[in-house]
Amino acid sequence: MTALRARLSQASPMRWDKAWLASLLLVAAVAMAEPAQVAETLGFAARALAGTAPFILFAVLLIGALKATGAENTLARAFQGRETRMIVLAALVGGLAPFCSCEVIPFIAGLLAAGAPLSAVMAFWLASPLIDPPSLVITAAALGWPFAIAKAVAAVGIGLLGGFAVQAALRLGAFPDPLRPRKSGGGGCGPALGSRKPVWRFWQEGERRRVFVRETGSNAVFLLKWLTLAYLIESLMIAYLPAEAIASVVGGDGVGPVILSAVIGAPAYLNSYAAPALVDGLMTQGMSAGAAMAFMVAGAVSSVPAMTAVFALVKARAFAAYVVLGLTGAILAGLAYGTVAPLLS
Repeated sequence: MTALRARLSQASPMRWDKAWLASLLLVAAVAMAEPAQVAETLGFAARALAGTAPFILFAVLLIGALKATGAENTLARAFQGRETRMIVLAALVGGLAPFCSCEVIPFIAGLLAAGAPLSAVMAFWLASPLIDPPSLVITAAALGWPFAIAKAVAAVGIGLLGGFAVQAALRLGAFPDPLRPRKSGGGGCGPALGSRKPVWRFWQEGERRRVFVRETGSNAVFLLKWLTLAYLIESLMIAYLPAEAIASVVGGDGVGPVILSAVIGAPAYLNSYAAPALVDGLMTQGMSAGAAMAFMVAGAVSSVPAMTAVFALVKARAFAAYVVLGLTGAILAGLAYGTVAPLLS
């Protein structure tokens, strides 16, 4: 029996990964409940992954190169002492980055791997899903330029809010180790090849080539498994939890509808390109401008598919901070726009 246990223990490195297991169970549940939906769910996830593939490829190659060259140490040192500037730049760049909330995950993983402070990462994290150049134009076409510009301003503002809030929390000792531990082929989270000057032609050294392959592979699998789960959930939300049904219960003026819109909008799927037409219809039916802004912002920042992938990167406290800051920012953006909207019309 002891020998059998030893052999089983040696054969257990392929234990079920939680993310892959969750994806499998999700598909199995759909197959039992509604077999016709399985093909649509898998197709949606496959198409979404295909669209995200260039971002994943860029991110994992970047992380692998940082590890192999040793440049991650130089980047980490560059971030020291410049946190405030990084927060501002991260919020501004994040507000212009053409990535949705799921596509931004690979870049967040790269920033964290490079040693960026959590405050700057949070600023970029919160701002990035809210707006990009194409959705800015589409939002303006459906809801007018004042609404579109206000949403862009809200994106930067929420990024700054989150960044400086986390910076203050870090100074008080919060989030001492925000990253979830994960296996990285034996190299750990620290510098893979010491702290010397970077060796940019890493492919000329066998050990550095092995580090590049190992880190690229492990990060590719890590991102693939969590984004797969996120897109499966997103597909089911679109199929069984339409945004129209959620948003239809929100209406009226005042602070209450804004808060309710943010709370309801948080788990709702709101595609940046489809949402403006939906919100335009709801505003025509009586939804206030402030509630509409809160609903759109909360849906972009705190959608369940995005948070599923975010949860894979950071520990519970940092994840909770992201959710709370996103909801708070959505409510403040809704209240602010509700106040100025009458002056802009």
